[in-house]
Amino acid sequence: MFVFVCAGCGAELTAPLSRVALPVHAHQQFGNGLQLPVLMESGTFAVEPEPWGPPWRGWNEIHPDEAAARGIYAPVEVLSDGAPGAIVIAPGDSRGTVLIPEKRGGACCGLAGADGPNMACEACGLPVATRIDDCSSWQAMWLAPDAVCRLPASGCDAAPLTWAELITQGKGTPPFEPITSWGSPPGSDLSWSWSPQWVAAAGSALAHLVVASEGRPVTVPNGLAQEVFQPTLDALLPADPPTRRAVLAGPGQPAPDMDADILLVPSHPQTGQAWTPAHPATSAYPVPLPFGVWFRLAFPEQHLPVPTSGPMADGALRDDPPIPRPRHAFHVDTQAFRHTLARLPAARSPWLRETLPRFTHPMHTRLV
Repeated sequence: MFVFVCAGCGAELTAPLSRVALPVHAHQQFGNGLQLPVLMESGTFAVEPEPWGPPWRGWNEIHPDEAAARGIYAPVEVLSDGAPGAIVIAPGDSRGTVLIPEKRGGACCGLAGADGPNMACEACGLPVATRIDDCSSWQAMWLAPDAVCRLPASGCDAAPLTWAELITQGKGTPPFEPITSWGSPPGSDLSWSWSPQWVAAAGSALAHLVVASEGRPVTVPNGLAQEVFQPTLDALLPADPPTRRAVLAGPGQPAPDMDADILLVPSHPQTGQAWTPAHPATSAYPVPLPFGVWFRLAFPEQHLPVPTSGPMADGALRDDPPIPRPRHAFHVDTQAFRHTLARLPAARSPWLRETLPRFTHPMHTRLV
């Protein structure tokens, strides 16, 4: 475990924390005027390896060679010239920091962080972090990598859970959930929406699916995966055969078919590493999904966190209504799609450059 201290005076700025993988939805903007929860679980931190935050430069200011050196292979709206390695924590895990009031950052309902660090070390006044809690943003505290130092804390981290242990825990991410508007009293003005985590995860995975398609149509497994991916895949990719087939693969699943072209696999929530077959005798393209999302795709009928609807046994009574479904079709997160695709070398392929303009969903997923 680690604590983060002020680089100026050494004052402790966090509780003891364990490192986990950076969530795929870390920089997501979801909807308009919606209230999103805290990004990180208490007691954890993650690191953004890329530069992030102001100052920003537009794509027309960046030479292609510079972009390629930074691992960017397709046009993006802006690139950050901030320091790489920002550390994100839950706001409740911060210690000894005070708000810099004039650094609201053009916020709507809270703090947006557009002006850079808005939290200072209480002991010496050094700006050390950016608090974000504006509407439609995940609530988080981003520690500036050049203003803090990481020190070992008492105690030690347990070894990462094995895949078998993760399956036993069965922590899936529900595909839809109630979300309220900013400023509404708790429990009021609820609207059932597709999960923001699913929306971001699908956007990132879709970029891999498009690359793995090699310009051919792709099919995904029936059920929830088909509802999430197939409409967009059909809109982006040609309809002419031959078709490439994607299948679910991972711990607790049968060995993937040898004729599968694409594998939908989980990434480890602690290490971020994608699952690989014990005997990788296939050349199938692995598409990583956050473990919680993958789990709900791979085990759609087990470990349901809500009462199921449908026929009941004779004589059984129930008084709980079925969980409402969202009123709108699933839309992947366009920003997550473009962010991931731009960082895949295959994005330089001519056929992919022709595909990108077809991706015309709204920049931010919205409720209808």
